[in-house]
Amino acid sequence: MGWIITISNEFEIGSNGYKRIPFSTILLLFLPPSIPPHSQETGVFLIMSTVGNSTNIFWHECPVGKADRQKLLNQQGCVVWITGLSGSGKSTLACSLGRELHSRGNLSYVLDGDNLRHGLNKNLGFSPEDRTENIRRVGEVSKLFADAGLICIASLISPYRKDRNACRALLPDANFVEVFLNMPLELCEARDPKGLYKLARAGKIKGFTGIDDPYEPPLNCEIEIQQKDGVCPTPNEMAGKVVSYLEGKGFLHAH
Repeated sequence: MGWIITISNEFEIGSNGYKRIPFSTILLLFLPPSIPPHSQETGVFLIMSTVGNSTNIFWHECPVGKADRQKLLNQQGCVVWITGLSGSGKSTLACSLGRELHSRGNLSYVLDGDNLRHGLNKNLGFSPEDRTENIRRVGEVSKLFADAGLICIASLISPYRKDRNACRALLPDANFVEVFLNMPLELCEARDPKGLYKLARAGKIKGFTGIDDPYEPPLNCEIEIQQKDGVCPTPNEMAGKVVSYLEGKGFLHAH
């Protein structure tokens, strides 16, 4: 008796404990005929193929390339990656930036971290491993948007430096614009628009960035936005700073 099983993301095994193994593969599971289908007795599985190690997958080029799309849109595709603590204003900046670009005739798209967890990343939690996979997926999608000639605005806490750097490495370095919303924890916690800091302080949320999980600030971001004399910039001011950078680097016009 046997079944074909497709497993993605994680598979948990172990008799005295569990081991989380991230992967995506197809298994053939064989059970002796004497074991009923719902038994918990041991079976034998054989790995038939693993997506990550496939050698029969080839990249297919299309006749219409990135340069053609950029010429059509009269802009340069890039990724604006907004990072910062929860409550620092990432989504606010992303929406303001998208609105400003739209008013100028530039096509952009916002990838919001919370929104993506309703679909693309709905099967991920907040463990370090899941956070890394969350950012990896968004990085790959952002790369596709940039290749399409769009200005992709990715708005995520993205707390780990190595994960953000991995996303940067997916694109030519100049096409990845890291925007650090450097707002103090006290301010973000005072805002607490979703009530998450309160829950984290009460111990009802574990692994919350800034409370019991670290945030690693960028070391060489393209744009840093922070308070001036204790006053936060307005959404329009923040968006204007990013637009000025994009304009200066030539992203808002085709070359």
